[in-house]
Amino acid sequence: MNQPNGKRCQFIMEVTDKTRADVKGGTLIQYDGKLRLLEIAQVPKAHVDEFKSVTKFKIFNTNNLWVSLQAIKRLQEQNAMDMEIILNPKTIDGGLNVIQLETAVGAAIKSFDNALGINVPRSRFLPVKTTSDLLLVMSNLYSLEAGSLTMSKKREFPTTPHVKLGSSFTKVQEYLTRFESIPDMLELDHLTVSGDVTFGKHVSLKGTVIIIANHGDRIDIPAGAVLENKIVSGNLRILDH
Repeated sequence: MNQPNGKRCQFIMEVTDKTRADVKGGTLIQYDGKLRLLEIAQVPKAHVDEFKSVTKFKIFNTNNLWVSLQAIKRLQEQNAMDMEIILNPKTIDGGLNVIQLETAVGAAIKSFDNALGINVPRSRFLPVKTTSDLLLVMSNLYSLEAGSLTMSKKREFPTTPHVKLGSSFTKVQEYLTRFESIPDMLELDHLTVSGDVTFGKHVSLKGTVIIIANHGDRIDIPAGAVLENKIVSGNLRILDH
């Protein structure tokens, strides 16, 4: 692909429009005449809310990259691939606080001549980094066609729901035990689940649904339940007999 100036691009980054679910995603900025990738871990705390704004930074990096192999070879031979080390605070199992040292592959964009960012449709970006993401792709929102996951034509809106599952769903094994079957989410806009919550078979979620089980409480969403624009809290147990 060539830039408008007729020069061949050496590095192309696919970006897409940011939604509330993507506020932590890296974005492209112009600095010293070159494109650079700015990650949230590089942003001072005083400016994090500004970075997360969907109006100021409207696009984010999908990590779909197109790079000239010849350009990579040249930069490696010249030892000119300048990649910043990102300090990323993490808390691992057991509550131990650590600092993860990482580099972002997209940050290499500043080392290439004639780099370009292309705004692509949302369908080009479907990450599964958390169980919240996993719930989306396992639901009836998507179907597998010719090896690709595509949004169901039965959904009236092209945007994906915002899903936030609590710490009880973090591990995949525990997440799977909390769903007898994946809920119908075709009409869902927003889902927040916190605490000890389980879902029965054939549950339907519509609009905005918030389910909060406080410490010591448990909520079992019964089979066949339809929750539309509902807040569920307290204690709800379904016992076998």
